[in-house]
Amino acid sequence: MKFREYTLSSGTKILLGKDETSNDELMKLYSGKENFVIHTIKPGSPFCVIDKLNPTKQEIQESALICASKSQDWRDNKSSVKLHLFKAKDSYKNKSMKSGTWALKGRPKIITIKKQELENFKKWQ
Repeated sequence: MKFREYTLSSGTKILLGKDETSNDELMKLYSGKENFVIHTIKPGSPFCVIDKLNPTKQEIQESALICASKSQDWRDNKSSVKLHLFKAKDSYKNKSMKSGTWALKGRPKIITIKKQELENFKKWQ
């Protein structure tokens, strides 16, 4: 399965699902691993996996900005977007969960990407 792939300014790669099916495949691929994952708090965004075990704050912020820019929350509301940051190993899926849905063990860190950051980012894409 093909995922969206972006290269951060540091050279680190991130992978994003394209839809609920590819989100599931991406999460299965990284399930149990130490990689960080970013996803909007509201449904309707790609899961974004940072393909590096110890990303810098800058890499996390840049990844969150890309994830937020691809979300339904941003598309529909054009306001700041809140995201969850967690390790792939802290996610799980039950058979009863619909495609593209995953649950978390514990509390994820919350990142907020401000409206102005997203507007500036979209201008340069």
